[in-house]
Amino acid sequence: MPSPFPGMDPWLEESGVFPSLHSALIYLILEALNAELPDNYLATTDRIVWVDDELRREPDVSTFGPVTRSYGDISSEPFAEEGMVAVAANPILEPWEQPYLEILSNDGERLVTAIEILSPSNKKSGDNGRTSYLQKQGEFRLANVNLIEIDLLRGGAHTTAIPIERLRSIVPVFGYHICTTVIGDPTRHHVKAFTMRDALPTIVVPLDPGIPAVKVKLQPLFDRAYDTGRYSRLAKYDRKTPEPALTPEQQQWADTILNGRN
Repeated sequence: MPSPFPGMDPWLEESGVFPSLHSALIYLILEALNAELPDNYLATTDRIVWVDDELRREPDVSTFGPVTRSYGDISSEPFAEEGMVAVAANPILEPWEQPYLEILSNDGERLVTAIEILSPSNKKSGDNGRTSYLQKQGEFRLANVNLIEIDLLRGGAHTTAIPIERLRSIVPVFGYHICTTVIGDPTRHHVKAFTMRDALPTIVVPLDPGIPAVKVKLQPLFDRAYDTGRYSRLAKYDRKTPEPALTPEQQQWADTILNGRN
């Protein structure tokens, strides 16, 4: 069953749901790109590794296998005898990974285009969040790498390469947007802004100068992710409200759609 909404589903922006959608869209876009790219290009994924104190979770022991080594109980008496005080240590934080897309030249050595679907961490202040993302964003642009940024989150600070004032001067009202920065013209952005009432747009993927861009329709990929990920169960439309909250007008519109499903 497809999402009841025509485009982005605001219930899927919830922090416990969006990371799964993020990963699903990355791999569906990868598949779509490799079906359309010229023979001398290929799409692949790379990962950013984060250690974030605010996003820590319980470690997955199966990742490392069973712990078989034991040191036994070490007495604290020698430390106390020297006047040392026992203080609780911070928990060991488990790194987590966030995938993004790369389009490489056929030899796999030259990065041509990067495609980012922004995550909540990208839009959160701090060295392990927005600051790190903006640094990487700048590196792509300085290295003459095409950059496509897909923001499907209403919450968090504005983070894509186009300044928020410039974006609002073009489209005063929007919830989501795509920003593309093309090599050879780093001072100009190609932007598509849209709301939850709109279908997700087509992504225009630039390659090298003189090579035609590749286009990928985002809405069918979202629909496929929604179905295969069983997001109709995760959304819990009847028990949860979106994060961030909708405006009264948006909530009324969403209620009308959801009530029409019953």
